[in-house]
Amino acid sequence: MIPMVIMNERSLGIFKNVYTMKQKPAKTDDIPTQVKNPDLVERRRRQIVDAAVNLFVEKGFHKTTTRQIAQAVGFSIGSLYEYIASKEDVLYLVCESIHTEVSKGMEEAMTRTKQGGNALAEVIREYFLVCHRMSDFILLIYQETRSLPPQWQKQVLENELRITGLFIEVLAQLVSSGDLKLDEQSIELAAHNISVLGHMWTFRRWYLGRHYTIEDYIEHQTKFILGLFR
Repeated sequence: MIPMVIMNERSLGIFKNVYTMKQKPAKTDDIPTQVKNPDLVERRRRQIVDAAVNLFVEKGFHKTTTRQIAQAVGFSIGSLYEYIASKEDVLYLVCESIHTEVSKGMEEAMTRTKQGGNALAEVIREYFLVCHRMSDFILLIYQETRSLPPQWQKQVLENELRITGLFIEVLAQLVSSGDLKLDEQSIELAAHNISVLGHMWTFRRWYLGRHYTIEDYIEHQTKFILGLFR
């Protein structure tokens, strides 16, 4: 059973601040480019990501060539290398894009409702729906992150923690308002549990998809999660 300990406002604030300090939005400035116009770089890299993610899902990272990526975008191979330096750069851009999409959906859900258990249920729902829509892409991150250089692996893991930090924020707000009674450790573990349950739909959809719709899965898992806090 989760310990029912009330955090005081000061300790709760410190906990949220310390955890948030670990979660800095990913940056792609360190990826070399020969183009000086940042808006153009962003647009072209968006095109590269859109083409590459489908190739990586279909063929796998190692069997996809930069020439195939260039052809899918409609670039020459020389033009492609104006915006990235390696295939690993493309993989990192893909991972960063996926995390951005997940974070965006959750943050939008957080702005729609701010009160009581409904806030947590709404964020869980949006997160699970995003995991459903992006199942192939989330699986790609887990399969291919090891192919990244150490600095990009670190960024990908930090992005994962940043998403978990959004659940921590919702849970901490509920504790602060008196709707939940949890200590710091329980908040953190609960947030990681929710994050993993979303990914479980990706990893085990070969079975779950035959027995549950995504709406069924959301309903049952939300009841399970909220039931732990009663």
